[in-house]
Amino acid sequence: MFKKWKSFDFTLAITPLILTAFGIVMIYSASMVVAVVEHGVPSNFFMMQQSKWFGISTIAFIIVCFIPYQLYQRLMKLIVVIMVALLILVLFIGDSVGNARSWIEVGPFQFQPSEIVKLGLIIYLASIYSKKQKYITDFTKAVLPPLVLTGIILALIARQPDIGTAAIIFLIACNVIISSGIKLTHLSLLIVSAVGLGFTLILKMVTAERISRFTGAYQPFLDPEDGGYQLIQSYVAIGTGGFTGEGLGQGVQKLGYLTQPHTDFIMAVIAEELGFIGVIIVIGLLATIVLRGLFISWKCRDSFGSLLAIGISSMIGIQSFINLGVVSGILPITGIPLPFVSYGGSSLLVMMVSMGILNNIARSVKMQEFNQVDEVDTTEEQPAFKYYSVNNKAGKTRSN
Repeated sequence: MFKKWKSFDFTLAITPLILTAFGIVMIYSASMVVAVVEHGVPSNFFMMQQSKWFGISTIAFIIVCFIPYQLYQRLMKLIVVIMVALLILVLFIGDSVGNARSWIEVGPFQFQPSEIVKLGLIIYLASIYSKKQKYITDFTKAVLPPLVLTGIILALIARQPDIGTAAIIFLIACNVIISSGIKLTHLSLLIVSAVGLGFTLILKMVTAERISRFTGAYQPFLDPEDGGYQLIQSYVAIGTGGFTGEGLGQGVQKLGYLTQPHTDFIMAVIAEELGFIGVIIVIGLLATIVLRGLFISWKCRDSFGSLLAIGISSMIGIQSFINLGVVSGILPITGIPLPFVSYGGSSLLVMMVSMGILNNIARSVKMQEFNQVDEVDTTEEQPAFKYYSVNNKAGKTRSN
């Protein structure tokens, strides 16, 4: 029992909980005016909704921590069926939010299938490429087949359309594929093909709205009333916050200037109210999770567990980078939430389940290390025991 608790990775347990609890506080600060003025609900509505999801997600996290991660490899076919079915279903019965049909409503709950697909695809790719390690250098047999399903999933998400989530899933898949050990020539071929295909899709899906997102990101002051408006308000919030911020709850940009400040642009509110210090703390906690996940991947002997840890760490790292890039104007607006911090129940649930899986991999790694220590201790004790027995026998022989 002591070993089981000692094997628990408290860094991967406490850090997400701290981030989520902090996120709930910031969601309340960012949304209390928006809730009343724009949605006609109590000022604490979004905070209470996120708190409910926090409770559900925490329970799911604890349960998943104690489920052997190898089980997901055995359930891989079922996971694939669920992923594809949800993505097809959302195209027919999904609710439209922000010009994208990306949500399914079940009773009082509303969830985003593409969030579930992120984790599902990581499990699928980790499972497939771990099984193909013996012939991973064979492009036709090992590398190509999983890319077919990946392409179908990306096409279904782009059809919603949700280009931001499709881009994240594509980058996550690239990380898992690269980490699987494929040949450099095959990797180069995939990169060239992906760039060409991506460029073709962008040309086909170009609309005035998407062009305005690019111009709004890189030339926001050319259209300060429309395409560049959100980024300019983000700049104002970041600049106003300075080093220490205006104080929790004292921000101004959330009072009708920033659009939906509790979701994609919550970091702008954090920057205004808690300053550079608050931003660095959040980034540091996110970086701790990512780096810890990569360390676990490096320590894990099982190829499936290693690739799974890489995929989960990549998901959190890539999503964080894109969200921060949007808020700071490095990337065009994509509608990607900040992991653990932004408002969103399905996103939080998937992140906490992912943390549970990562923690289980960490526990498995630590248990292996404990068993190794026990084996070494036993091996060291055996010669002393044998020597003692031989001496006793010798003594008895001499006395006789």
